[in-house]
Amino acid sequence: MSEKKRKPKPAVKPAAVGGKGGAAGPMNVDFLQQLVDLMASNDLNTVELRESGRRIVLKRGAVQSGSSSGPASSAPSSSHYAPPSSAPLPGTPSAPVDEDAGLVAIKSPMVGTFYSSPSPDAKPFVQVGSAVDEETDVCVIEAMKVFNNIKAETRGSIAKILVANGQTVEFGTVIFLVKPS
Repeated sequence: MSEKKRKPKPAVKPAAVGGKGGAAGPMNVDFLQQLVDLMASNDLNTVELRESGRRIVLKRGAVQSGSSSGPASSAPSSSHYAPPSSAPLPGTPSAPVDEDAGLVAIKSPMVGTFYSSPSPDAKPFVQVGSAVDEETDVCVIEAMKVFNNIKAETRGSIAKILVANGQTVEFGTVIFLVKPS
């Protein structure tokens, strides 16, 4: 009885990013599938690769409640912030206009520890009033000894910082409010 030895899967090679390697079009589907498999087996939410002017960003996450049973959306993690509202009690003066209305929320894409700067002795990535764009790093979230830079994914200026340095955040926690430009 002869048994075939299982060969381990080859490591993902950056050279497979281009159309070389037998794939038609600008991306190699086998390479992308290997990246997706690696993300799943190592519980990664985001993988970003850059090579010779090309950039690949893969994001994955849980399907949001109320959505179809299709695959998870890879929409940006920023959305409009709508704080809970309470009706004014009878006999009290009407509340002033909500100061958070129209602000865009930057939410945590993962569970981890929030850090406002790249190292304890460095300046924070952003402060209230800092201008940000889609590619601006706004903080670091540490998850399982891996430090993940979080991008603003929106354009504007930081209106509020809602999380303290070193605080634990959950998936979807609003960490910044941005005044859109």
